[in-house]
Amino acid sequence: MNATPSSVTPQPVDATFLEDVLAGLSAPEKHLHPKYFYDALGSQLFDRICELPEYYLTRTELAIMAQHGKDMGRALGSNVLLVEPGSGSSVKIRLLLDAMEKPAGYVPVEICQEHLEASASALQRDYPGLDIRPVCADFTRPFPVPRVRTIPRCNLVYFPGSTLGNFAPPQAEELLANLHRVAGPGGGLLLGVDLRKDPGVLKPAYDDAQGVTAAFNLNLLTRINRELGADFSTDDFCHQAVWNDTESRVEMHLVSRCRQQVRVAGRVFRLEKDEPIVTEYSYKYSRRGLADFAERTGFTVERCWTDPKEWFSVQLLRVAG
Repeated sequence: MNATPSSVTPQPVDATFLEDVLAGLSAPEKHLHPKYFYDALGSQLFDRICELPEYYLTRTELAIMAQHGKDMGRALGSNVLLVEPGSGSSVKIRLLLDAMEKPAGYVPVEICQEHLEASASALQRDYPGLDIRPVCADFTRPFPVPRVRTIPRCNLVYFPGSTLGNFAPPQAEELLANLHRVAGPGGGLLLGVDLRKDPGVLKPAYDDAQGVTAAFNLNLLTRINRELGADFSTDDFCHQAVWNDTESRVEMHLVSRCRQQVRVAGRVFRLEKDEPIVTEYSYKYSRRGLADFAERTGFTVERCWTDPKEWFSVQLLRVAG
């Protein structure tokens, strides 16, 4: 029994932080990667976002898990090793664990070591018999899957929260191909995906009345200042959420309030008034579009569970063949 889960750190998570920031700010359309939202404060702010009335995604997905969890557990079977990239606070996995018969173990993968250790320890207290093997890593890159005490029948990658939607189609396809390798022969992917709907529902979910999402977005600049010695003034930027119907995505921007220049690691970057820095895309899928997408990466859709409004879906994808 693991009294305290041990973290596995395959590589320094911050090794490419500076490289990615410099490349993003040098691009014709300035951008920052959303994976860097999740320092300790960013992770806490995202947990608050998930509780907001406007943020239907978590609430709706949890309702699907609660209603259909037993059916999911039967579909997954016993002695399965659960691997969760971007595990966060490991909230949704509890519903899945409660519905499953004798999982072989659980591998949470999270980029923020502090958040990972806290959530894994809390989960271990509540599931003392579960073999938990945390991995601190950037899940967009290859990461190791530790061995657990019981040899699993197969691997099941659990990827909730519509995190797939944060990636443009070429990167999303590459990510699914990586998760296909993690799942391996006979394995699968339980995927939470947000579906297309009225922009009047979508936009408030990314620009809430309390300003928590704005704080979450601006915290990325604070992190760059702290860790990379930059001189962003957060007062000179504002948060903006935009629905791009052509691309079927919500875009989060940090918009420059004035003409300015900022320094990062000795490099100077100039921004015009009203110029955006793109910090996140959130693509929304149709069920048919996702099925086509899955097939191109070696998966087939076996089951699909949705809410009554069909706002969100949890889909079980199997490794083809």
